[in-house]
Amino acid sequence: VQLQASGGGLVQAGGSLRLSCVASGRTFSSSDMGWFRQAPGKEREFVAAIRWSSGTYYADSVKGRFTISRDNAKNTVYLQMNSLKPEDTAVYYCATDSVMSSSYYVIRPGSYEYWGQGTQVTVSS
Repeated sequence: VQLQASGGGLVQAGGSLRLSCVASGRTFSSSDMGWFRQAPGKEREFVAAIRWSSGTYYADSVKGRFTISRDNAKNTVYLQMNSLKPEDTAVYYCATDSVMSSSYYVIRPGSYEYWGQGTQVTVSS
């Protein structure tokens, strides 16, 4: 399984970015997908997840600003990030695994076996 993330960059506070993650090597429509981020000196943290059924989950810190979506025809998951804040600065990673038994697992990085290479998002104040 390979994941290729893209779309990161430098943006001013209040701006927007859309991250994309293309998956290959497994049946995408039968996979749960997640976005996580890691800032320097901090642990990797959950951002958003979308189940195979398109159910979505968000960290409280991004709720109302970020939107996760998927296009099964393109094997791609997206993260639309609006109203960006300096504290959103981090390397963003997409991750995937087969359908998980409960939403308890989709927000935990240890639940995912496959990870993309990460894309840097920097928000200036």
